[in-house]
Amino acid sequence: MYKNFLAAVGLLCCSFMFAQESNPFEVELNYFYGSILRHNKDITSLITGHPEGLILSYNKKTYGNQEWSRRYNYPDYGFTFAYQDLKNDNLGKTYNALAHYSFYFLNRKLMFRVGQGIGYTTNPFDIETNVANNAYGSRFFSATLVMLNYKQPITPQISLQTGLTFLHGSNGNFKAPNTSTNTLAINAGVVYTNKPIPDYIPRVPREGYTEPIGFNFALNMGLNESDYVGLGQEPFLILTAYADKRLSKKSTILAGGEFFFSKFLKNEIEFLSVALPSFGVTKDQDWKRAGVFVGHELRFNKTALITHAGYYVYYPYDFEGRFYQRVGLKHYIQEKYFVSAAVKTHGAKAEAVEFGLGIRL
Repeated sequence: MYKNFLAAVGLLCCSFMFAQESNPFEVELNYFYGSILRHNKDITSLITGHPEGLILSYNKKTYGNQEWSRRYNYPDYGFTFAYQDLKNDNLGKTYNALAHYSFYFLNRKLMFRVGQGIGYTTNPFDIETNVANNAYGSRFFSATLVMLNYKQPITPQISLQTGLTFLHGSNGNFKAPNTSTNTLAINAGVVYTNKPIPDYIPRVPREGYTEPIGFNFALNMGLNESDYVGLGQEPFLILTAYADKRLSKKSTILAGGEFFFSKFLKNEIEFLSVALPSFGVTKDQDWKRAGVFVGHELRFNKTALITHAGYYVYYPYDFEGRFYQRVGLKHYIQEKYFVSAAVKTHGAKAEAVEFGLGIRL
């Protein structure tokens, strides 16, 4: 069942590892077995078995040679390949490639990992051949991995670990339908470390660090589609302006406003006004929106984890409620310029995957 997966990722990882042999690294292989969570009643018919799969990871070790790694207790970062058999013919199997960070607690025996990347499904929704698969509307989707493992060394180079795995797949309404899947599983595996980690460079006492208030302007864009299948993919554009205040080398708070131009809503309004008049939607309703939001950035060197919570102040058409959230990554190319990728949601319902670029003044 796993031969093709192991052959492909094994060759890729080996070539990468040999290229990095001067640095300490780890290779992990984990098996997992779990259940698909019923986060949406529409996927009930697709939960017919217990998913299982393999997770192969490459971890580059840090030991304090960069200041940011000392601030986070010397985390690992690397790449993960995850294979999952969802135990349902309509869902098929998924292959996931992710970049991850791993953080350590309890004398480095407890590991918390979060990864983000791209997934591929072997059997997506098709109006003629696979209409039952309302979880994946496209072959490619956004993949998220969260792991919590307890690690026990056996020899200087070999460790065993076990814990919990959460694997999420959603295309962010890039193409309908998109109810997505969430797998919660138990995992167990083995870890190989190629050589001893150098002595950790000690952390120095924290020094106060702040920056003046910055003013940011960003342009986010992408493609998405209404949940009503067949209305077609449409581009969207978001204009954002916000002020931020960096409180420390880890933490930045921010607040601002944004305008949403999401053409898929225009198609949805026109469709509902004709096909389902009982919904009370009229063709002349405005499809544009405006919102205000507050947020936080957790900085890792030049990369940041962004979290936003927003509220629509201009909301002429009711789509999933007035509150929205955004979670994603932001990378500073230079001191002033940044790019980002994030998922905008309304609770558990994803609206879009946004790709952005901006400037901080």
